[in-house]
Amino acid sequence: MPLMTGEQYIESLRRLKTRVYMFGEQVENWVDHPIIRPSINSVAMTYDLAQDPEYADLMTAKSSLTGKTINRFTHLHQSTDDLIRKVKMQRLLGQKTGACFQRCVGMDAFNAVFSTTYELDEAKGTKYHENFVKFLEMIQDEDLVVDGAMTDPKGDRGKAPHAQPDKDLFLRIVERRPDGIVVRGAKAHQTGAVNSHWHLIMPTIAMREADADYAVSFACPSDAEGLFMVYGRQSCDTRKLEDPCSVDVGNSRFGGQEALVVFDDVFIPNEYVFMAGEYEFAGMMVERFAGYHRQSYGGCKVGVGDVVIGAAALAAEYNGAEKASHIKDKLIEMTHLNETLFCCGIACSAEGHPTKAGNYQIDLLLANVCKQNVTRFPYEIVRLAEDIAGGLMVTMPSQKDFESDLPAGRGGESVGEICRKYFATREDVDVEDRQKVLRLLENLCLGTAAVGYRTESMHGAGSPQAQRIMISRQGNIQGKKDLARAIAGIENR
Repeated sequence: MPLMTGEQYIESLRRLKTRVYMFGEQVENWVDHPIIRPSINSVAMTYDLAQDPEYADLMTAKSSLTGKTINRFTHLHQSTDDLIRKVKMQRLLGQKTGACFQRCVGMDAFNAVFSTTYELDEAKGTKYHENFVKFLEMIQDEDLVVDGAMTDPKGDRGKAPHAQPDKDLFLRIVERRPDGIVVRGAKAHQTGAVNSHWHLIMPTIAMREADADYAVSFACPSDAEGLFMVYGRQSCDTRKLEDPCSVDVGNSRFGGQEALVVFDDVFIPNEYVFMAGEYEFAGMMVERFAGYHRQSYGGCKVGVGDVVIGAAALAAEYNGAEKASHIKDKLIEMTHLNETLFCCGIACSAEGHPTKAGNYQIDLLLANVCKQNVTRFPYEIVRLAEDIAGGLMVTMPSQKDFESDLPAGRGGESVGEICRKYFATREDVDVEDRQKVLRLLENLCLGTAAVGYRTESMHGAGSPQAQRIMISRQGNIQGKKDLARAIAGIENR
């Protein structure tokens, strides 16, 4: 079938019987819910841009499995050029939405599971790779969204999965049948889970034999029996309930989402099982997925960073301060930090290499350096944006106050007239335009979009310490010592 449009994608979600809970209630029409819909719009943009000839080279690819034209978000990377195009695609989407567009996790999971199952089958004589290839062909042909799910709730972080007082705090196999497995547990912080047609599950850590039941990878549809989701709370989210199109929302069209995905004894047919107890390969799948996803942050966060920088520059212009040397210097610093992140994403892609399975993997050391920088630079970019914007970004009256005709002034002026009078700026700048750009900055720095731009930059794809561990493993300190010995004339004893 041809690639879907954004509208066709939205309509396809209506056909699902996905169970979603939010604010203590089940959400029946979650597709049109004002809190959820902006995140759906962000995913729809990944479809609409794929329809645009201007972006075809970035947004689409030729399937290595079927030879058909597919959305790049369902693609297996076939070269370093593919890896680079991925990063550029992610930057483009960040620029277009100013938010998380939620399909990166599935794309990164596809490539990690593809290569890991190949080597697992090679070692164990299993048929997981064949299962996965058939699954991915279906996803490509039907142009579907898949949530890549790795993070378990984990419970007591000091205990292994099998040693948890509550065994369900890591997702596990609770029953093995001739035709499949039954799984129980949950995946937390799942980006775009509600908006996805399917879920691709992976183990969350390297495992030992005692944890074999937790070494599981599989796929299941969002409306599988026993699967349900609890929608994650975000800062300022209920502004969308007040008036979804209000200036106060900041970014009324686009947004992101996270959810707790619960597997309450869900049956998984054998054809969708990609690992079931082969604990020796859990660590490989985790490491490869983490590498791909850390590369992703060198694209998506850079695109959103472009929007932050642009909004800060507009705020300075509207304030009449754009010519100040310190403003120019701060914008230069923000640009320098943002482009450094992009350089890291491109570098780990350009240094990629083929796996045994044939798809391409990024340079893991450089991918971890990329994500380590992402845990820091967006925070500095936001700090500078807040500096440039000024206090009005967080103390501005509501849009309802700006529109209020309630008398308040001694001359009979309304609350709205008073607000427009005292928050006016340059004569050629409309007061509402100033409102809009400051609310956009608030959304990116402190509001719903800050989930994706700030906290996700810190903890997504692993917290900072996870990258430092990988950098330590892959930094080749011994080789660097040998270089120093050779130049200094020291014998290697």
